[in-house]
Amino acid sequence: MKTFEQLKQKYHYSAILLRQLVITDFKIRYKNSVLGYVWTLIRPLALFAILYVVFVMFLRVGDAVPHYAVYLLLGIILWNYFVEVTNNGVSAIVGKGDMLCKLAFPRYVVVVSGSFSALISLMINLMVFTFFMIINGVPFTWNILWLIPLIIELFIFSLSIAFILSALYVRFRDINYIWEVVLQAGFYATPILYPITLVVAMSPLISKIMILNPIAQIMQDARHLIITQDAVTIGGIYGNTFARLIPLAIVIILALISSVYFKKKSPSFAEEI
Repeated sequence: MKTFEQLKQKYHYSAILLRQLVITDFKIRYKNSVLGYVWTLIRPLALFAILYVVFVMFLRVGDAVPHYAVYLLLGIILWNYFVEVTNNGVSAIVGKGDMLCKLAFPRYVVVVSGSFSALISLMINLMVFTFFMIINGVPFTWNILWLIPLIIELFIFSLSIAFILSALYVRFRDINYIWEVVLQAGFYATPILYPITLVVAMSPLISKIMILNPIAQIMQDARHLIITQDAVTIGGIYGNTFARLIPLAIVIILALISSVYFKKKSPSFAEEI
């Protein structure tokens, strides 16, 4: 049985490596761009502006939702985090192939570093979101602290998928293209642009299936707690507050499966890259 000092020494090395990889990844992301780190803010805001004009000013989708601009922005920010983590995860192992072949270190650190790098972008975007809350007159309450466990849930869910994708991509390079299609479909299958009440009105069954997606559950919970009580949560759709345990169980099970699968495949990464 390993002693506390042995465990401390083992993860101390991983923590140092993780910190260096996160700093390096974040620095080189916009290294040769003119605007640099400003792109961290421009990308979600540009998407928000386009979608707001189309879905609010023309299609009038969010007329029935209080503070719809902030409602939409929060959805985009959370979705972009998921996309960034999983996209980073796809090529994480292959992209660090030279380092994996030359150095002996825990392979999971490479994937986790991409998640933390995306987390920095998320924190910056949430500061902009706070500014929009002030402009739109959204009242600040202690409920905003619930965003912390929701982000942790999103972090675990996104990282779990990143582990699976990174391991699969080592052998199957088509995963990159398949995942792009999945993300495009997922963007419209998740209630980012439209209130889920529209889906409930058309098909209660589809809305019940849709809200089981952990991202949809996290998004609706965050909107309900921070922006407006009109944002329907999984408890409201199922008529049972314990229904929230279903997407939470999905996240936990996926985390266990992904960690086991990644650990099983990691010894052969250097040979297969």
